Amino acid sequence: MTGALEDDVKAAPTGPQRYSDGYLPRDTAPSRARRDVTLCLGTWGLDALVDDAQLVVSELVTNAIRHTHTRRIGLSVTRHPDHVRIVVTDTSRTLPAPTALASDTEVGRGLQLVDQLTTRWGSKRLRTGKQIWAELTTKATS
Repeated sequence: MTGALEDDVKAAPTGPQRYSDGYLPRDTAPSRARRDVTLCLGTWGLDALVDDAQLVVSELVTNAIRHTHTRRIGLSVTRHPDHVRIVVTDTSRTLPAPTALASDTEVGRGLQLVDQLTTRWGSKRLRTGKQIWAELTTKATS
C-alpha cells in the first residue's frame, strides 16, 4: 500500500529563488546592500553578475537615500531562469526621472549607468511608496 501512495505523490513546483532585506536610510545602506547582493549571487553560482549587480544596487539604494525622505529601504533579489531581478523600494511615491546631462557633469549619472548595465529597468508606484527594478541576464546570448 505504501508503494501506491508514493506513486501518487508528485513534486510541488517551486517558485524562483528570492532574497530580501531592509535597511535604514544611512550611509552604510549601500555597502550593506552590495554585500548582500554579492552573497546572494555567489550562493546561486552567479558570480559573473556580481560586479554589475553591485553597481546597480549601490546606485538605486544611494538614490533612495539622497533623493527621498524614506524611512526604510527594501531590497529584493529574485532569480529567474534567464535573469536576476533586483528591486529597491522606498516610501516616496516620486518616480525617478533621468535627465539629459552635459558631458562634463560629474553627478547625476546613476540611472544612465543602471540603463547601460541592465537588460531592462523601470519603476512603479506602490500604495506605500515606489519600487525601482532592474534585470540582469543570466544566460549568454549569441
